[in-house]
Amino acid sequence: MLIDFVPTVSGVSLAEAPAFKKAPGGAPANVAVGVSRLGGSSAFIGKLGDDEFGRMLNDILKQNNVDNSGIRFDPDARTALAFVTLRADGEREFMFYRHPSADMLLTESELETDILNQAKVFHYGSISLISEPCRSAHVAAMRIAKSSGAILSYDPNLRLALWPSAEAAKEGMMSIWNEADIIKINEDEIVFLTGGDDPNDDNVVLKKLFHPNLKLLVVTEGSAGCRYYTKVNLHHIFLFLCLRDSKLNSYAPMQEFKGRVPGIKVKAVDTTGAGDAFVGGFLSSLASDHSILKVYMHYP
Repeated sequence: MLIDFVPTVSGVSLAEAPAFKKAPGGAPANVAVGVSRLGGSSAFIGKLGDDEFGRMLNDILKQNNVDNSGIRFDPDARTALAFVTLRADGEREFMFYRHPSADMLLTESELETDILNQAKVFHYGSISLISEPCRSAHVAAMRIAKSSGAILSYDPNLRLALWPSAEAAKEGMMSIWNEADIIKINEDEIVFLTGGDDPNDDNVVLKKLFHPNLKLLVVTEGSAGCRYYTKVNLHHIFLFLCLRDSKLNSYAPMQEFKGRVPGIKVKAVDTTGAGDAFVGGFLSSLASDHSILKVYMHYP
């Protein structure tokens, strides 16, 4: 969770912006607020600076009914800042101030394990993997949540400027790839992670990004909507007479399912956080009915 500074006018570079206004930001925090605003129950785990910006962000979580018992404050590091703008050519531009910021300094011992043990869904990004000790805290949180039965939801949310190099970014993002139950990515991230392959090629997605334990992979496409990929393994239904001498059930071949959902036509004002709003809506529905992702049909 951090402070975004957004230009008071749109369509300019950071250098050209005449002034900035502050806004709460940070992808996982955006998702937590989105879930809460949709009537769900959400919590946030992270670290803020023990400064005015950190206290402001903590209060915003309270105001949006997000459980903030997982927030920790660092007396020696500042709350992270990000300057973000949408240029006239449609490209977003980021400049971050975190050298290091408090969010990078969360430790495993500071994790609020009660939140993780109660979670139906644990959602995270990749920025917390960039440096220690936050990386170890992140991996530990995944392990605790998974062992308690939570669905692991991953939005890699590529911010190349924060990583030491492109190679480090790819390695870091992929280091936890095979642990996720749900992954949400965009087309630019497909190009980056596959080394320049066509993001619209289903075979690229299925062969290079889909892993055996993944229940659902969603690719967001801006105003066009999204497409999804999943696999379902169905048992054959056999008469008891056919199974009475067998200790093993038979399985149908693995089937692949994919599809596309069109976007809702709106007048776009600012697309910052659009992916987080998408994830918040999706996870809110998922948490209310886990059977949405029930990929195995078992007949005893």
